[in-house]
Amino acid sequence: MLFVRPGRLADLDALEHMARTAQPVLHSLPHDRRALEARVALSEDSFRADVDFPGEEFYLFVLEDAESGKLMGTASIVAAAGYSDPFYAFRNDALIHASRELHVNRKIHALTMSHELTGKSRLAGFYIDPSLRGDAAAQLMSRARMMYIAANRKRFTPEVFSLLLGVTDDSGVSPFWEAVGRKFFGRNFADIEIESGGRSRTFIAEVMPTYPIYVPLLPEAAQRVLGEPDSKALLAYEIHLEEGFETDRFIDIFDAGPVLTAQVDRSACVTRNETRLVREAGTAADGSTYLIAHNGADGEFRCVLGTLVGGKTTGASLSHAARAALGVTEGDTVRCVPLHQPHQEEFSGDAQ
Repeated sequence: MLFVRPGRLADLDALEHMARTAQPVLHSLPHDRRALEARVALSEDSFRADVDFPGEEFYLFVLEDAESGKLMGTASIVAAAGYSDPFYAFRNDALIHASRELHVNRKIHALTMSHELTGKSRLAGFYIDPSLRGDAAAQLMSRARMMYIAANRKRFTPEVFSLLLGVTDDSGVSPFWEAVGRKFFGRNFADIEIESGGRSRTFIAEVMPTYPIYVPLLPEAAQRVLGEPDSKALLAYEIHLEEGFETDRFIDIFDAGPVLTAQVDRSACVTRNETRLVREAGTAADGSTYLIAHNGADGEFRCVLGTLVGGKTTGASLSHAARAALGVTEGDTVRCVPLHQPHQEEFSGDAQ
């Protein structure tokens, strides 16, 4: 059985391997072992801390195979993006250029460097072992973060965002980077990706253009990928939409990948939540797949996928393996959210 839990220093070797092999680059996991150790230690402190409002906390989650003990993935939450330095993105603005004399009135899109996302909670560092098949593990690893946010509201901002990978070719070349970033940095996309520190480094403001970039002046290849997720990010994109995220007017400053935002109050992990009492599994019956999470003492958190039948009053009949993974016994309370739901009206936005 796969389950999600907080990362810990004992996971350092496995996390270092993921940091060095993951593609695309995991900004939440530094390649340097000492820096990575400090990041994991910060996560441990963050989970244990008594937090009244979001600050410099960082929460690292791992996906573990209960049978083998092997780590199969990781994901994280940044309590306040750009806590030390601003978090940079491009804002896609519509500017009006008009001339009464020429009878011209044109709406032109322009990209303006912005740090308006600074201070908002961010989902980051998503990685799943390539050996895992299907979307269940990805759903669990990604959405367990929202299960944690929904149960610990004071630790995070009312709105959260996630930055997805923009379009690159088979060689890892980004059309948008070639049209914009390379002109200012004069270096490869991959090199700056590693050094950018999750879009919160001061050199971004020092080097990138401060004046608007008019979209019609960009090469067609760069225009086509604005706000588009890469094929490798399509599953993550769909998972975010199911949770209640929507596309926003921001795009990534390097590869033009989409920025998705969600109001926590309107997310599936809040609006679809059912609180149930744990029961031992009885006779097998068909049911629906749920995200099932439990918050324990001293910052402990667990999340699994399980099949549940009936409503809240029927409780959560869990197998021995599921109870062990969650660290619960009969009579404990768990949060349960259906894994798949049709897109309801409260999830729809102005644009997708």
